[in-house]
Amino acid sequence: MRPVDLARRHGLSTQAVRNYEDAGIIPPARRSRTGYRDYTATHAAGLAAYLALVPAFGHSTGRRIMRAVTGGRLDEALEHIDDGHALLARDRNTLRTVEAALPHLETSAPDAAAGTRTPYSIGELARHLALSPATLRAWERAGVLTPRRDPLGHRRYLAQDVRDAELAHLLRRGGRPLGTIATVLGELRDAGSLDALAGTLEGWRRHLVSRGTAQLYAAGLLSAYLDSMDEPARTARSASSATRAG
Repeated sequence: MRPVDLARRHGLSTQAVRNYEDAGIIPPARRSRTGYRDYTATHAAGLAAYLALVPAFGHSTGRRIMRAVTGGRLDEALEHIDDGHALLARDRNTLRTVEAALPHLETSAPDAAAGTRTPYSIGELARHLALSPATLRAWERAGVLTPRRDPLGHRRYLAQDVRDAELAHLLRRGGRPLGTIATVLGELRDAGSLDALAGTLEGWRRHLVSRGTAQLYAAGLLSAYLDSMDEPARTARSASSATRAG
């Protein structure tokens, strides 16, 4: 088919199709006697697979997958796909972690002391949680806590910081790693309130479902592309066998 035929089928410009060919996303086109590109069903299958991979894995990973498949490096392509699946699984796990933590959060201050105008010092917060100041400093380095500093450089933990520390303590007892806990608290801080966080989590869940279904859809089209690439070889083998049999 002509470049314009392939482009129209996928709602692209002919230049975009040529760019994908030049980038190694689809195989090089055959050329007619007059030098025009001649695309085949394999090119159409490859382009369909790439366009499905983008919402499933993102532009960058989608390009790496297609370049590897088109270049005959299937193991490399499968590694990129595995990484994408693992990332989705981690995101799902983080979502479950945040959702499980929600019932333990309170909209009010954790206790009377935290609700006053006088913030906690690191020693006071450590005693409040029955932890060591070194643990709180480690949590800060991991991005779990973000205390303010007074003019002398001393940490000062306000009501929100105490809430975050109590939630972090709860999640650590549940075996969650600091990286996951930092994500949980980052989501809460970005949302600004529990109600807003609940809405954020619902949107996050819809996004993960969309990514998961997109990965399923892309897998089918990528498999079809692999089949189309192998079809000429199968046809040649069949013809060769028939010739020898004759």
